[in-house]
Amino acid sequence: MVFIASAAAFNTNFPLLPGGKNEGEQISEQDSPFMSEESPPYAQAKFIANQTVEKFLADHSNLSFEIVTISLVGVMGKALSPREDSTSMGIQYLFKNKIAPNPFIQMFFDNDVDWGIIDLADVAEGVYQAGITKGIHGRNYLLSSESYPISDVTLMLNFQEPVGEPKIVYRNDLAKNELGIHFTPARVPLSEFSK
Repeated sequence: MVFIASAAAFNTNFPLLPGGKNEGEQISEQDSPFMSEESPPYAQAKFIANQTVEKFLADHSNLSFEIVTISLVGVMGKALSPREDSTSMGIQYLFKNKIAPNPFIQMFFDNDVDWGIIDLADVAEGVYQAGITKGIHGRNYLLSSESYPISDVTLMLNFQEPVGEPKIVYRNDLAKNELGIHFTPARVPLSEFSK
């Protein structure tokens, strides 16, 4: 069973750094999960849902099947369906067009936060590999490629070169090593979004 979570399962401040981390430090699967009462309710709900899975795993150690979690950063790229109401498509549209419909999104632009990016195709590969790989019961994999400041995300969504270099804010070592995922550079899915 593959439980699809969010980077908020590790850090309810996503895309900002969790408490105790400084600019330039990375977040990995080995870090203690961070939750703040001041984080958005959506992020808190993702964190609590993942804690519920963790508690279930602790309370049911002799299951006849495996449960694995994958935690995603910002899913970017071309939509795989004609639906227009996905969070991923909406966020890309806002970033591409520099639209801030609320103070939370405005803060992304004002602080030029580093946005963790994962290609939708890499998400599909991660879910598939987590579903077929044996012996990984209880793991929580961070699926993340690279991070760029919002200003560079906006440039790439508009088919321009980024000013800066990509960073690794959310590490993906466990997913690379145990699931065999080769993560797509962030500029690829950003160049495929066309709205």
